[in-house]
Amino acid sequence: MSEEKEMTAPNVSIGVDTEQSSIKQTTNSISNRDVNFNPFDEFFKKIDPSYMKTVTMQELYQDIYSKKPPVIEGLLYQGTYLFVGSPKIGKSFFMAQLAYHVSTGTPLWDYPVKKGTVLYLALEDDYRRLQERMYRMFGTDSTENLYFSVSSKPLGNGLTDQLSGFIREHPDTTLVIIDTLQKIREVDSDSYSYAKDYEIINQLKQFSDSWGICLLLVHHTRKQKSSDNFDMISGTNGLLGCADGAFMLYKENRTSNKATLEISGRDQQDQKIHLIRDEEKLCWNFEKAETELWKEPPEPLLECIANLVTEENPTWQGTATELIEKLGLDMKPNVVSLKLNVNAGRLMNDYGIRYTNQRNHSGRMIFFSLLSKE
Repeated sequence: MSEEKEMTAPNVSIGVDTEQSSIKQTTNSISNRDVNFNPFDEFFKKIDPSYMKTVTMQELYQDIYSKKPPVIEGLLYQGTYLFVGSPKIGKSFFMAQLAYHVSTGTPLWDYPVKKGTVLYLALEDDYRRLQERMYRMFGTDSTENLYFSVSSKPLGNGLTDQLSGFIREHPDTTLVIIDTLQKIREVDSDSYSYAKDYEIINQLKQFSDSWGICLLLVHHTRKQKSSDNFDMISGTNGLLGCADGAFMLYKENRTSNKATLEISGRDQQDQKIHLIRDEEKLCWNFEKAETELWKEPPEPLLECIANLVTEENPTWQGTATELIEKLGLDMKPNVVSLKLNVNAGRLMNDYGIRYTNQRNHSGRMIFFSLLSKE
C-alpha cells in the first residue's frame, strides 16, 4: 500500500502574491508519471497571469473563421479605414457617392458592390445642405437603405452605444461613415500623442470588428508636404498604424477637376486611381488606374463543390473520404479538410455555400448547404 503524503504545489512565480493550496498525491503515483509531466495543468494556467494562450499551425488550420464579403470588391472591406484629404477637396461628395452606391448595391465604376444599409454621420453639415447635395448628385433616385444624422455623441461618451443601437435596428448594416473624425474626438491636452491617436482608432476598430461592418472615418491632411502622401495625415502615425487602411484623395492643382485616389490597406492591394469630377453632378468618375487588381486564382475544389451543391441538391453531408470519392478527386482526406477550413469564407462569399464540420462516433462529418439568394 502506498504511503500517502500531503504535498504543496510547486513553488512557481506567477507575478503576484498568491496563497498556495495543498494537494494530496501518493509517492508512487508521482514516480509513475510520464517523464514529460508538467505541473502546470489547466488550473495553474488559468491563474497564472504570465500564461499566454497559443495555437499551433496545425490547430490554426483546423478552425473555420468567418469572412465577410467586401463592401466594394477591390476597394473597401470590413474594418476601420481613414479617408483623408485636404479641406474642401470633395471628400464629402465622395462619401455621399460611396453611401449611395452601397445602399443601392449598384457598382461603383467597375467595382462590384454588396448592397447593405448605410449610416452617414455628416457632422459638419445640416439637413438642408445634405438635401441639396444628394439631389444634385442623384436627382430623384432615392434609397430607403441610406440614413443620415448631423449630430452624435463623442467617442467614449455614448457614440458606440448610439451606433450599436442603429445596427441592432438595421442588422443588414454594412457601412458607417463618420464625417469627420475630429467631430467625435474628445479634446484634451494629449489629443495628438501617438498613444492617444492609436487608442482612438483602436476603440473604433474594436467596434467595427465586433459588428462585422466597415467604418469609414473622414479626416484631414496637414500642410507639410512629404514624399509619402500618407505621412501627411493630420495627427500622429498612431492613426494609420492602428487602422485597417487608408484612402488619400489629392489634387495637383486645387482648381482642377481631376484628382488622384491612393489606397493602402491590410485586405486590399495598394492602388492609385485617377478620377475626374463631373462638373454638373459633382460625382467622381473613374478615369484610369495605374495598377491592375490582383485576383485570387481559382480553387478547383471549390468549383467542384459548387457543381455538387446546387438548387436541385442544396445540401450534402459525408466524410472527407466520401467527398473525394463523390467528386473523383486525387487528394488526401486531410488535405481536403485543410483546404475547406481555409477557404470556408470564400466558398460562402463566391458560391453561396455554407461549410461546417462536426466530429461524431464515425469520424469528422462535412456539411454543405446552399444559402438562400433572398
